[in-house]
Amino acid sequence: MNIELSAYEARVIGSLIEKEQTTPEQYPLSLNALTNACNQKSSREPVMSLDEGIVQETVDGLIKKRLVSEKTGFGSRVVKYQHRFCNTDFGDLIFSAQELGIVCVLLLRGAQTPGELRIRSERLCKFNDVHETEAVLERLMQREDGPFVVRLPREPGKRESRYAHLFCGDVELPLAAEEADVSGPASDSGRDRLEHMEKELQALREEVEIIKRRLDLIAPEH
Repeated sequence: MNIELSAYEARVIGSLIEKEQTTPEQYPLSLNALTNACNQKSSREPVMSLDEGIVQETVDGLIKKRLVSEKTGFGSRVVKYQHRFCNTDFGDLIFSAQELGIVCVLLLRGAQTPGELRIRSERLCKFNDVHETEAVLERLMQREDGPFVVRLPREPGKRESRYAHLFCGDVELPLAAEEADVSGPASDSGRDRLEHMEKELQALREEVEIIKRRLDLIAPEH
């Protein structure tokens, strides 16, 4: 994969893909509409506050990379923008509907679990269950023209691993997460030790109770 985006470029591409799928009647987007899409307070993480100047500069950079193109409607002076990121006649990158849904949500909301991706991509595609979502994520990790996605080490106390896209370069893994992932067996050993200590403590309590009862029986003789 030879695509590497900045955080702003990922937001612009993600917003264009989302609007193409969810509101095709309003797509391509004007600069104003694209700015509003980038700054949405819902379905975005982190929430951004980009002005039109920054969005225009970002779009211009993406046009140079041939990942966005301009489109002017007949009789309209308003320039509109559409992505050439994938599933177009201008490039080789092709995603299935499910792959595109996951990629779009990851671009817009960062790393997420399969369960979160299944729910948050409902307007873009359909998954029968979380296992189907995991299968698509696995495909995105193993594609010959990829990988496009990476599985992050499971965080302490979490049941599911999160997945992140690789369109902004390699993902830096938090040190704590790496340690937690590597120390999985040690954590199991720690739980075993804790259970053993609890059993020993319970045995000591029972012994104390026996001693107290014996002392109560002896006390009247004095």
